[in-house]
Amino acid sequence: MSKERGRTVEMSEIMVPQMANLLGNVHGGWLLGFLDRTAYVCGARYCGLNLVTLSVDQVFFKEPIYVGELLTCYATVNYVGKTSMEIGIRVTTENLKTGQIRHTNTCYITMVAIGDDQKPIPIPALTLRNEDEKRRFQEALIRRQMRLALYKDKDPS
Repeated sequence: MSKERGRTVEMSEIMVPQMANLLGNVHGGWLLGFLDRTAYVCGARYCGLNLVTLSVDQVFFKEPIYVGELLTCYATVNYVGKTSMEIGIRVTTENLKTGQIRHTNTCYITMVAIGDDQKPIPIPALTLRNEDEKRRFQEALIRRQMRLALYKDKDPS
């Protein structure tokens, strides 16, 4: 019997002044890069394949992130199709002096598995083990259908 690969990852980093925007808060662009790296690690841990980002959906910036806080991303494989997967990420920050934890962001990133020929390749199917995983899968499927409908008739050029 083969051991199932992990489908979650937790990544943390302290927010330093080099990550700040002109207002002194963490720059949204820096956060997007960290979210993309987190999604890659989560997806690669699950399937053991090279991945590229297809889309970054529904990035909600609920609250600013401040320099000096500990940022933590909790990522989960929500959905797996034939060659793509959705990674859901919840972002929290912790004030290390007070211990206050805030939920600052949520997003969904779709990754595609790529072979050595730079073409999409199949990803192992996701086994849904509990009601929470089934709910996440169904919600991700709805987001996928909406994304496909949105871009169905668009000219990509």
